[in-house]
Amino acid sequence: MNFHGSEVRLRAVTMLRNGARNADVARKLNIPAGTISYWKHMDRTKRGECPGSHDPKCPRCDRRALDEPAYAYLLGLYLGDGHVSHYSGHRVPNLMITCGNVWPGLMDAAERALRDVFPDNKVCRVRKIGCQNVKVYSKHLECLFPQHGPGRKHERPIILEPWQQEIVDAHPWDFIRGLIHSDGCRNMNWTTRMVGGVRKRYEYPRYWFTNVSDDIRTLYTDTLDKLGIEWTHCTRAGKKYNISVARRASVALMDAHVGPKY
Repeated sequence: MNFHGSEVRLRAVTMLRNGARNADVARKLNIPAGTISYWKHMDRTKRGECPGSHDPKCPRCDRRALDEPAYAYLLGLYLGDGHVSHYSGHRVPNLMITCGNVWPGLMDAAERALRDVFPDNKVCRVRKIGCQNVKVYSKHLECLFPQHGPGRKHERPIILEPWQQEIVDAHPWDFIRGLIHSDGCRNMNWTTRMVGGVRKRYEYPRYWFTNVSDDIRTLYTDTLDKLGIEWTHCTRAGKKYNISVARRASVALMDAHVGPKY
């Protein structure tokens, strides 16, 4: 990919402002016509010459209203299966939530949350083998998701900003639902007991949450504590990556506010 310096871009914009056609500028400067068209569009937008065009407002930079329940849910999805990317072929970063094809309802919920949090941005789905990436492009992704950084999430600290914690405290079930829908599940466990000398099998529901990041698991369990949900660590291979909610009253609360993925 060719990158052009500011001097070349300024020269092109000056020619365009003086009435030169896109094709003539592209040919004279040996620059793709698409690049010239984009520079012209951006220059006209900055000068307010494109009717209806605008940079989408940001809740952090511009104090635009934020749909807090949708954001709390989206934050949970991001901490589990979300990723902010900066592709060399795009000028704007994107947030993608990866959803398995077995969860069509989750795809719809993720897309709905993205549209509610970014009402002025386009949301799309990109098909991959066995999954789909639900995506949105925005210049303000790092404003809303300051946990973004180099490397994997479990290899760097994941700490909520005070304003994020306030939203999670105000909408804890939305946050928990996002975490469960990304890195959790509801399934049926079973055990056996001796009753009158006869061994009987009993089944019971359980919620699991699995994440390698100590910080993300702590965000999950701290929120469960505030909601009065009883939970336990389930150690496997010496690692406490799994959080279990199996007490009947706690499962009933989770069923009422979270429910299984679909």
